[in-house]
Amino acid sequence: MPVIQTPTTGIHYEDRGTGPVLLLVHGHPFDHTMWQPQIDRFSRTHRVIAPDLRGYGRTPLGTPRDTTGADTRHDTTGADARSRATDLGDFAEDLVDLLDALDVRDCVLAGLSMGGQIAMEFQRRHPGRLRGLVLADTFPAAETDEGRAARNAMADRFLAGGADAVREYADEVLDRMVAPYNTHAAPHVHRMMCATDPAGAAAALRGRAERPDYRQTLTTVPFPALVVVGRDDTYTPVADAEDMHALLPHSTLAVVERAAHLPNLERPEEFDAVLASYLRSLVRPI
Repeated sequence: MPVIQTPTTGIHYEDRGTGPVLLLVHGHPFDHTMWQPQIDRFSRTHRVIAPDLRGYGRTPLGTPRDTTGADTRHDTTGADARSRATDLGDFAEDLVDLLDALDVRDCVLAGLSMGGQIAMEFQRRHPGRLRGLVLADTFPAAETDEGRAARNAMADRFLAGGADAVREYADEVLDRMVAPYNTHAAPHVHRMMCATDPAGAAAALRGRAERPDYRQTLTTVPFPALVVVGRDDTYTPVADAEDMHALLPHSTLAVVERAAHLPNLERPEEFDAVLASYLRSLVRPI
């Protein structure tokens, strides 16, 4: 798996196929293999780039960025490690670093769950770098006080309990990530979750707790977008997808039946058909 060295981490990524670039951004607490069916399918028609985000998969948490994107050196073993946060802007700038290193000027960006929020942050910061946006099983609102407390409490739990705490969490939420009737997808999802670095997941949780509201950003997207959601998703229900669809000036809403939070793995054929139709539409005028 190739790696791009940046000032703050080394981004491991998969890069397959040729043609228009499709950048796939995974959610929490997963890695780039969350997109394996889509990498296999769309690398026949596109150049598919799928990174492990910092702190996930093979990409280390690395050192923090400051507000200008420069390298800063922090203690990662004491109090700083316990309060470490990777905000959505950090992830978005990592994606820019990756695209720049690969000499990619623009792309279609698809993100699921946290990946969708990273995609919205990318659009907010670098609108000229995108020509398409896919938002799957995600939502644009800022965190509530209750949600902020829950994310920070989970971060504390991961740091205190390490890999055992991550595994316990995976056991607890598996039936919400993947609907119980989609047993074919569950083992892969459970393996990804259990392999997640506790410190990386904790830092992302703290950063995500402080995310901005992206609803205004969605109203400014100038190109067609795709919103996808699993019918039985309880994390980001269909109502959230309908709200995003209403905010986007040009969008298509697709509800994948018999799927929960990971329709791309639970129902890959249905998900891929929707995504393929959307990608074909980008070559035609609005």
